[in-house]
Amino acid sequence: MAQYLIAALYKFVSLPHFETLREPILKLCTDAGVKGTLLLAKEGINGTIAGPEAGLRHVLASLRAMPDFADLVHKESWSEDEPFYRMKVRLKKEIVTMGVGGIDPNKIVGTYVKPKDWNDLISDPEVVLIDTRNDYEVAIGTFKGAVDPKTKSFREFPAWVEAQKTLHNKPKVAMFCTGGIRCEKSTAYMKEQGFEDVYHLEGGILKYLEEVPADESLWQGECFVFDERVSVGHGLVPGPYDMCRACRRPIDETDKASPDFERGVSCPHCVHETTDEQKARYRERQHQVDLAQARGEAHIGATRNADTDDARDDVRIEGQE
Repeated sequence: MAQYLIAALYKFVSLPHFETLREPILKLCTDAGVKGTLLLAKEGINGTIAGPEAGLRHVLASLRAMPDFADLVHKESWSEDEPFYRMKVRLKKEIVTMGVGGIDPNKIVGTYVKPKDWNDLISDPEVVLIDTRNDYEVAIGTFKGAVDPKTKSFREFPAWVEAQKTLHNKPKVAMFCTGGIRCEKSTAYMKEQGFEDVYHLEGGILKYLEEVPADESLWQGECFVFDERVSVGHGLVPGPYDMCRACRRPIDETDKASPDFERGVSCPHCVHETTDEQKARYRERQHQVDLAQARGEAHIGATRNADTDDARDDVRIEGQE
């Protein structure tokens, strides 16, 4: 029986004194037995946290008791295993990293489209459909007919748009991402660039998979998620993918059968991205993980990269690659 409740949340709101919120929110989560990562910036809050249901609901209620987060919306899922091993509240320049100044979804944003209305919109031949996620996410699933920008990180998205001169030939642009946060900024950016009819999927792919029946769906494949489930399908049922502990990309049985795959050390996607010295460190980390598991203990190295411990927590959060 699933015993850990997971909440993915974000809200764009002006927080000029966001630094002062870090310690109270960290204490709130820690006291409630909740773990994960929350990001705070001048533009708002973003993150994923998990814990026992009572503790997590207490944290959410307490956040909403703060005036800035009164209408905070979150998405829920469940896990049989503890998804996170510590709690962090991090101060950032952006809660979703686009790297373009002056983009404020509170002032200008695309038109929200409910999941039940999404199929009609993207079936319109006058609409260009854009997947705003990164290449490794798109590789395991996307909407039928969607354009893949082949970006490595969300920071690359503005440059991709600038290079697509033919985008202006289509009167309507529809965009989607995992949970909605990247589309808040990407549609705001598109509006700033002069695109008038810009739409995005409210609640993201996750809300679509939750509400739209599989037999009516235009979604193809699995949706990558930023926690230990790795991917989900319709009904948010966990999918067949595992995760490479070196690069955190999704991997399937074919990847694990490759000679480039070594558990905890490399996979076909990252084997050429790390040095022999790094691989040696990953190998020792995996050895310690195996020893801890043999003793029946949890080892934090099972879900973290020894070279990028702090950044690895951010990868769990949509828009912070």
